[in-house]
Amino acid sequence: MHTTYPSRTIASVLVPRTAVSTIALMIGFALFTALAAQIRFYLPGTPVPITAQTFAVLLSGAVLGSRSGAGSQLIYWLMGAIGLPVFAQTSGGWAVATGATFGYLLGFIVAAWVVGTLAERGGDRSVRTAIPAFLAGNAIIYLFGVPWLMLSVPSIDTLAAALAAGLAPFVVGDLIKIVGAGLALPTAWKLTERNSASRLTAHGE
Repeated sequence: MHTTYPSRTIASVLVPRTAVSTIALMIGFALFTALAAQIRFYLPGTPVPITAQTFAVLLSGAVLGSRSGAGSQLIYWLMGAIGLPVFAQTSGGWAVATGATFGYLLGFIVAAWVVGTLAERGGDRSVRTAIPAFLAGNAIIYLFGVPWLMLSVPSIDTLAAALAAGLAPFVVGDLIKIVGAGLALPTAWKLTERNSASRLTAHGE
């Protein structure tokens, strides 16, 4: 027997859906992604830093849903593109926004949309479905990021070199973030539904 979920996310349950609330949440998650970008360190041989950004990207899609999640990451990129210091090492500007990490930044938008779509279908309700959803989102980030790295950095001129510089160093860290998000979202849903049930009981409904 399959459980059918309505098109709901945690944000839609906790916050009334209005234009103002939707924009506020997207900006909030864009700022959350910017904060996560500052938690970073570099490994030798790659211009791409290890950051907590992917965790923020996955959460943005799962919590906000497909359109708002993708919108939050588009806002994040636009904030950096106009010069706000939201990228790693508090950097910003058009050159950074379209530089070596542009593919990853573009992947953030698509990944948030995909994870949000899966979340709207109940993919974030259990660990069994949440972790595969986040794995898919993470894979999309690399699907965009690695080829762009190969095209934009002269010293990384082969796919093997791009994978070595733009994927291999981050696998373990990403798996940790994926498992963390995969545990956090189902737990958040349980708390949300328990809180909703308590409110209904308190009102005699």
